[in-house]
Amino acid sequence: MNPLDTKDNVVNNMVENDGTENDTVEKATLLLVDDDQDFLNALAPAMRKRGFLVSLANSAESAFELAKNDPPEFAVVDLKMSGNSGLVLVRQLASLNAGTRIVVLTGFASVTTAVEAIKLGATHYLAKPVDADEIVAAFEKQTGDDEVELASNPLPIERLEWEHIHRVLAEHDGNISATARSLNMHRRTLQRKLNKHPSSYTK
Repeated sequence: MNPLDTKDNVVNNMVENDGTENDTVEKATLLLVDDDQDFLNALAPAMRKRGFLVSLANSAESAFELAKNDPPEFAVVDLKMSGNSGLVLVRQLASLNAGTRIVVLTGFASVTTAVEAIKLGATHYLAKPVDADEIVAAFEKQTGDDEVELASNPLPIERLEWEHIHRVLAEHDGNISATARSLNMHRRTLQRKLNKHPSSYTK
């Protein structure tokens, strides 16, 4: 049996049941990852209502620790977080379970990061704000998006640099020393840039 077919049936059952209890349907595991606690607090109950068994993490690092013990069937990952970015986590989740369906979220849609996320194993890429129904619909997609809409405004240089750094970090599986060498950058300089939250850049 194709595991993706099984996941399609699970998602369809959840939508049809609209959150009603059904002991005959096993709940699919969902990992929500975002450093915006208010967003997690709003999204988690909405996804539970749709039948998911939800776990929460507010960083890529803590999410990976949870996933190592029990790889989720579904994941919603914010792209831009302090510490490791969502790109690093997407690659890690895909390495744990290639069948995990991953939706990547960001407050600023960028073609370069969208394409990279899909290449690393994401199923779909959504720009915030999003609601639970949009996420469930994204999970139903069989493959990654072929086309991603361009951002309406050009990215500032600082944000482009931030995205480039995190793409290289993802390529080196989150290894800061290897990333610094690849970027020809001092390790402390790299850590300082990684600790600078992307929301501080102009959107």
